[in-house]
Amino acid sequence: MGWPRKWCQRTNQFKKCNAFEAHVIGGFIINNIDYPTLKKMVATIVASLPSFLLASSVAHSSSTSSLIFNKLRSSSRLRFSFAVAPLCSRRAKFMAHTLASANLGLTQPANIENPKIAFAAKEIDVGEWKGDMLAVGVTEKDMTKDENSKFQNSILKKLDRLLGGLLAEVSSEEDFTGKSGQSTVLRLPGLGSKRVGLIGLGQSAASPSAFRGLGEAVAAAAKTAQANSVAVVLASSEGLSNESKLGIASAIASGAVLGIHEDNRYKSESKKPQLKSLDILGLGTGPDLEKKLKYAEDVSSAIVFGRELVNSPANVLTPAALAEEASKIASSYSDVISANILTAEQCKELKMGSYLGVAAASDNPPYFIHLCYKPLSGPIKAKLALVGKGLTFDSGGYNIKTGPGCSIDVMKIDMGGSAAVLGSAKALGQIKPPGVEVHFIVASCENMISGTGMRPGDILTASNGKTIEVNNTDAEGRLTLADALVYACNQGVEKIVDLATLTGACIVALGPSIAGVFTPSDELAKEVFEASEISGEKFWRMPLEESYWESMKSGVADMVNTGGRPGGAITTALFLKQFVDEKVQWMHIDLAGPVWNEKKRVATGFGVSTLVEWVLKNSS
Repeated sequence: MGWPRKWCQRTNQFKKCNAFEAHVIGGFIINNIDYPTLKKMVATIVASLPSFLLASSVAHSSSTSSLIFNKLRSSSRLRFSFAVAPLCSRRAKFMAHTLASANLGLTQPANIENPKIAFAAKEIDVGEWKGDMLAVGVTEKDMTKDENSKFQNSILKKLDRLLGGLLAEVSSEEDFTGKSGQSTVLRLPGLGSKRVGLIGLGQSAASPSAFRGLGEAVAAAAKTAQANSVAVVLASSEGLSNESKLGIASAIASGAVLGIHEDNRYKSESKKPQLKSLDILGLGTGPDLEKKLKYAEDVSSAIVFGRELVNSPANVLTPAALAEEASKIASSYSDVISANILTAEQCKELKMGSYLGVAAASDNPPYFIHLCYKPLSGPIKAKLALVGKGLTFDSGGYNIKTGPGCSIDVMKIDMGGSAAVLGSAKALGQIKPPGVEVHFIVASCENMISGTGMRPGDILTASNGKTIEVNNTDAEGRLTLADALVYACNQGVEKIVDLATLTGACIVALGPSIAGVFTPSDELAKEVFEASEISGEKFWRMPLEESYWESMKSGVADMVNTGGRPGGAITTALFLKQFVDEKVQWMHIDLAGPVWNEKKRVATGFGVSTLVEWVLKNSS
């Protein structure tokens, strides 16, 4: 990339550019500046660039007056190119935020390191464990008492005996019955632990989500009690298979990590969680369990990463910042992950008109993110792609979001799909599964309003040559995904899963906790739903009704970007299907509901756990 040479020639300013003219530096226009001074200024600007925009050369040519910034890193696995161009017209506009390092509102996230919990699996009598709090997961059946108001469950009976009957007495006074969501923490003398906590599991506990909930409840109780060391035991663990014990221990550990996480990066004051260690009692010991606990830590840390991406406001997490986060993943796991970050000019060369049409109105330039995971050694048995919608903010464009329920105030979450994809990349970089190649793809940009933006009625041409009449600028996510899906197919992958906060229609259909799944492939559906059974995340397969495509036809282009209100989530999936090679197995996941916890007003990290499990299934 270099100066926009043709543009200078077209405006008869080409010669003037060689000596004196306006130059865009860090988003500012500098007029009538000579080259030596410009060169000094460039060095200053380069020092403030994001880490993935490293300068390697400042070249001056008497014919082009070009300043070319080429990415220079020792690793050949990370490629990036960037150009700063002169404005050869005095009518040039002020271009804010292009390379500016300061954020709007002077907001910078605090550099808070997420706390680590030391996990250990132990086979020890509950009465002998020493620490701050012993937490017991109990079902309603476990809380059953005999005619003398004594526990029948063996573990509760033992604890009650050691406490002189106080556990049964206090639980009755507290009206604790073991219902899901109930918890009580008691400070009672007589044990090695300072406190005993009872955590309700409901009528029965069999799903990963139930035991993850147990871990989260334990973390919450530890926070209230300011406990540093905690042990968890199930009141009833008899008859569990070794495989079930591994899964339960993993879910409890994952829940504890997610339970202690609080995103305090944007608060002026915050308290650090006290919980430092968690012992899991009665579920076995050994290398298999230790490996499973390490896996839970890796995936949970990736979920936290995804949460924090979605929580970050749009004035901080711009497309450039999201690209920088992706490049950090590649740098951290450079043995298995490479990065290729494409600029708008490079996307133009690839004819990504659909994606660039969405990005055209924003002063923050778009960045197309492509990470690639390859195992350390061995043959590749499967090539997969994970594609995530990466709108760091969605105003709706000229179809601006207005009125009650438009949710424009939380449109920072419109990159929730990309957060799931990049979170998965982070987890897989740590886990390093063999036999599978994975491409992580995000077409990141903002959907804003300006004189350069797309208008209703405009026709965009996607990179596969198909044309789209834009009848609603607020249906922008599918436009960015169109070119991302074409790009993914061109990587030679066999299976693609795309994730996007795409339609309010899917929330209406499935509510806030369940993601909609659309795919013509029964085989792919089976794989992903098996992965979700392990992760505990909720999905529901929706129909791909081909007859609905009639509402997506245009009189002047190949298609429009929105159909009627009925079946809006289905017609969106049918739109995306137009950009996927027929030989590639493809699934679209609409996670508009479960990506955000409306009650707590924070992100959930939804999708990461299921994607990682799915990749591992293809690995094995």
